Amino acid sequence: MNFNIDLAQLRNIDPRDVSKWPLPVKAAAVVAICVVVLGAGIWFDTRAQLAELDTARAKELTLKTEFTTKQARAANLDAYKAQMAEMKLSFGTMLRQLPSKTEVAELLVDISQTGLESGLEFELFKPESEAPADFYAELPIKIKVTGLYHEFGRFVSNVAALPRIVTLHDFSIKAAPAKDRNTVPDELIMEVTAKTYRYLEEGESAAAAAGKEGKT
Repeated sequence: MNFNIDLAQLRNIDPRDVSKWPLPVKAAAVVAICVVVLGAGIWFDTRAQLAELDTARAKELTLKTEFTTKQARAANLDAYKAQMAEMKLSFGTMLRQLPSKTEVAELLVDISQTGLESGLEFELFKPESEAPADFYAELPIKIKVTGLYHEFGRFVSNVAALPRIVTLHDFSIKAAPAKDRNTVPDELIMEVTAKTYRYLEEGESAAAAAGKEGKT
């Protein structure tokens, strides 16, 4: 089979009569048509399929990540349940440490008595207005006492040991005025804000929530 062709044969090719084309020209035309058809298929069909494939691969990676995360959570489910039970127990214990409305006055007496037993002298003990939160109310108490440094430490330690939750904030310690230190040279003045927290009953919690919504 002869595939040789000269320029004269190319010039005499009739594009309307394919049957008379030399064999090499026919073969080249077939190859060209195949290339065009293949290129068109890639451009109009395969390219979209490749894009879908990339999307599917990305989705597969996301699903694998989600599966790994959920598998880890499932494997640690018993540990999570144990932690949740422990948190509920701790939360219940903390709630029991919050005084009820009728116990607040008794707690204030306990704080004051703790200061006196620590050797301090009260110049100010002023409970301020309650500040309701989600399920509790915060009761600040302005305190100003005079005493020695180690007595302050004993007072703070004894307050921390009270059965109800009391926190101390905004400490300020300074030397007592010279005129008041004739008999006790090392006497100091401490100002501090003690905060206790009262558990809100159901009706009070609803009122506090309504008050917050009204402000927003």
